[in-house]
Amino acid sequence: MPEVSRTHLVLIPSYNPGPKVIDTVRAALAQWSPVWVVVDGSTDGSAERLLALSDEVEGLHVIVLPENRGKGAAVLEGISQAAKAGYTHALTMDSDGQHPADLIPAFMAASQKQPETMVLGKPVFAADAPALRVNGRKVSNGWANLETLWMGIGDSLYGFRVYPIAPLRRVMQANRFMRRFDFDPEAVVRLCWAGVRPINIDAPVRYFRADEGGVSHFRYLRDNTLLTWMHTRLFLGFLLRLPLLLLRKLK
Repeated sequence: MPEVSRTHLVLIPSYNPGPKVIDTVRAALAQWSPVWVVVDGSTDGSAERLLALSDEVEGLHVIVLPENRGKGAAVLEGISQAAKAGYTHALTMDSDGQHPADLIPAFMAASQKQPETMVLGKPVFAADAPALRVNGRKVSNGWANLETLWMGIGDSLYGFRVYPIAPLRRVMQANRFMRRFDFDPEAVVRLCWAGVRPINIDAPVRYFRADEGGVSHFRYLRDNTLLTWMHTRLFLGFLLRLPLLLLRKLK
C-alpha cells in the first residue's frame, strides 16, 4: 500500500501528454497518496480520462484549467490549492513517464527529514538519451550555479523534485515570470536566493521515442530563447544580491 500523507503530495502538471499519462499517474499512486494532476488546457482528451480515473481511484485529485497557461502557471495553481488544503510540500513530476515514480518515497523521506530544504533530482541519463538535450542543459546549469554562488544545484532543469510550498508560492507571487518552460530553473535559483538549501539525489530519466508513445513539447529555438532571457534577468538579479550572497556564503 502507498504511504498516505497529510503534508506531502505528488503534483503532476500535464499538457497534451499522450497515452502515457494514465500509466504515469497509476505509477505515482502505487507509491504515494495523494496525487494531484493539473490539466493545463489539454486538448487531447486526457482531461476526460483522468477525471474518469479519479472517480475510480482513491487518492487522485484532478484540476482542469480552461486554457493552456504553461507549466509554471499549472504548478502555481496546484500548490495554491494544496496550501489551502493544508499541504506543505509538493513533489513535481512530468506526466509523460520520463520520471522515476519508484523514487517518490525516497524523495519524500528526504524532504520529511529536512523540510526546510528542496530535494532536487539529479538526472542519470541512459545511453540513448538525445545528446542535444543532455549537453544543452550544461549551459543552464552553469549559469544557475553562478547565479547562486554554487549553493549546490545539481541540475537546474530536471523537474522531478520536492518543493516546500510556502517559499515557492512567495517567490512566484512576487514576480510575473516562471509561468512556462522557464519555471524549473528559475524556481531553484530564486529559492536559493530566499535561503532554501538544495539537496540532490540521483534519479534516472528516460526519453521515449514517438513510436513508444513519447510526446515532447520542447522547441529548440523558442525554449532556448526563453532560457536566455530568463538567465539574463537572473544574472542582473544576482548582481543586485551579490553582497548578501557573499555574506551568507562566508558565514
